[in-house]
Amino acid sequence: MTKARRELAELMPSQDVIVEVLDARMPAASANPVITQLRAATPCVKILTRADLADPACTTAWLRYFESDTVLAFASTTKQAGEVRARFAEHLKRLGLTSSPGRPVKALICGIPNVGKSTLINTLMDRVIAKVGDKPAITKRQQKVALPTGTILTDSPGLLWPKITDERVAFRLAFGGGIPDTAIDYLTIALFGLEYLRAHYGEQVQARFKLPTLADTADEVLRDIGRRRGCLLPGGIVDLHKASELLVHEFRGGLIGRISLEAPPVAAS
Repeated sequence: MTKARRELAELMPSQDVIVEVLDARMPAASANPVITQLRAATPCVKILTRADLADPACTTAWLRYFESDTVLAFASTTKQAGEVRARFAEHLKRLGLTSSPGRPVKALICGIPNVGKSTLINTLMDRVIAKVGDKPAITKRQQKVALPTGTILTDSPGLLWPKITDERVAFRLAFGGGIPDTAIDYLTIALFGLEYLRAHYGEQVQARFKLPTLADTADEVLRDIGRRRGCLLPGGIVDLHKASELLVHEFRGGLIGRISLEAPPVAAS
C-alpha cells in the first residue's frame, strides 16, 4: 500500500482528471481519504460501480451529494456498457476536457481494492484489457490504455489505507467484499450486516430466506436463516459459521435485493 500511495502521488500532478471508483452500496466507506488528499484541486469524476446491487434511491442521493464545480458523479453497471461509455465522455466534456490530436486527456483511475476498477476499464474499452476477479488486489501494477475517444486512462493497484480507524467502515468493507475473506471473521461480519439489514431492509431479508417472522436480534435472525437453509450440525444445532458465509455471499451477489449500506450525510438546515 505504501508503494501504491507513492505511485499515485507521483502520477497525480500530470493528470487532467482523476476517476475515482466507488462501490455504490457504500460510497463513503469505499472512498479512500488519501485519494482526496492527493487529488487536491484536480477535477474528478466519481463512478459508483455495482449500482445494480444498490438501493436506487440511495444512489441518487449520493450522486447529488458528491457533485460540485470540480466533481461530477454517475452510477454504472456492467449491463449498460454503452451508457457507461457515453456518460463518461459526457462528464469529461462537462469538466471542459476533450482530447485533440497530440493532446489527449489524461485520466487516472483509482480506488480501493475490489471496487471494480478493472471491470470499468474493460467496459470503457469495450473489450477485455484488464484482469478481473472477485477478490481484492487483482491489479498489481499500473496499466495504461487509450480509449476510443482518445483519452489516456491509467489504472493503478487498489489503495487501501494502512489502518481503518472507524470500525463501521471496516465492517461495511468486509461485508461487501472490499477486504480479503482471509482477514475477516464471517460470524462477526454477518451479525453486523444482519443488524443493519434487519433495521433497514427487513422485508427483503424475510422474503429471501422465507422467514415467517423477523426475529428481534441479528443473532436470532442468523439462526433462523441457518435452520431454513439447512446449515445444521449433528443434533440440529445451527452451524453459525456456515450460515454466516451463506448470508455474506448472498448479500454480495445481490440475491437479497438492492441494498445500500449507508446513506449520504443530511445537510444541516
